[in-house]
Amino acid sequence: MQYFRESLTLFTYLHLAPLEQLTQQMLDSGITAIAYETVEEPDGRFPLLEPMSEVAGRLAPQVGSQYLEKIHHGRGVLLGGVPGVPPAEVVIIGGGIVGSNSARVALGTGAKVTIIDKNLRRLRELDDLFQGRATTLASNSTNIADALSRADLLIGAVLVPGAAAPRVITREMIGRMKKGSVFVDVAIDQGGCAETSRPTSHSEPVSDELGIQHYCVTNISALVPNTSTYALTNATLPYLKALTDHGIEEAVTPRWLPANRREHLQRQADQPRRGPVPRPPVGPAPRELGFSQRRYVPQTQRGIRLSSIHSATSKA
Repeated sequence: MQYFRESLTLFTYLHLAPLEQLTQQMLDSGITAIAYETVEEPDGRFPLLEPMSEVAGRLAPQVGSQYLEKIHHGRGVLLGGVPGVPPAEVVIIGGGIVGSNSARVALGTGAKVTIIDKNLRRLRELDDLFQGRATTLASNSTNIADALSRADLLIGAVLVPGAAAPRVITREMIGRMKKGSVFVDVAIDQGGCAETSRPTSHSEPVSDELGIQHYCVTNISALVPNTSTYALTNATLPYLKALTDHGIEEAVTPRWLPANRREHLQRQADQPRRGPVPRPPVGPAPRELGFSQRRYVPQTQRGIRLSSIHSATSKA
């Protein structure tokens, strides 16, 4: 943080939810930080998170199949099987962008795929998308534990935007998996979705927990930097243009909000405060300022604002 100055604007992935100490250091530095992963459109989309989620989702089965190989201490199972030999069972926790892309690739190999999500409407969408080729299950501890006991490859694709990932997979559930199975926790950049998840690196990508190979690299998309860079640049360019053309305050002001809320948020930006942020006027709940209601990062504190940004021109 010694390289940061108060006039600096940092626009990148931050993933601060599980990192309270780093969050406090950023607040103390006096910078303006805008987190890619909390940029939210009025329709609820996260346009700067989506491209990396697509890349990570498509990589997860690819990486998982590698560590299922016996040479990597896996079970020695081929995802798609061969005639006369059943395919591997792939269980995906979370049916969002990561989960659906993981399912697409896993189904393409011929694997047997189960997707677990708490949103029944999303499960119906996935059932239609994959035309019934993937099994869909409502998320609860019984269904998760049962699915994990059969899984050869488990993919963690849980996301709570701007917050730490919930630990929906217990240590006991991991212990019931078949030895040599592989767990790819894509949610690790938000703290991981299992009690056994610990961050790993590209130099040492796998750790053995209870006989299960845990792949918990916090930036899995870096495996394919060319694809990732082009995908992210396509998404971020309109927002960078909004920042340079209109300035930070104008760019982060969501014009689609009712006037009373818009004016209130602008006053907060113009008059930074210490302590708790006052509640905005009664009206539709704002979804625009990514860190304004997060656990560790108040929207304004010591003159620093950490928020999401909305395009002042068009959607990415």
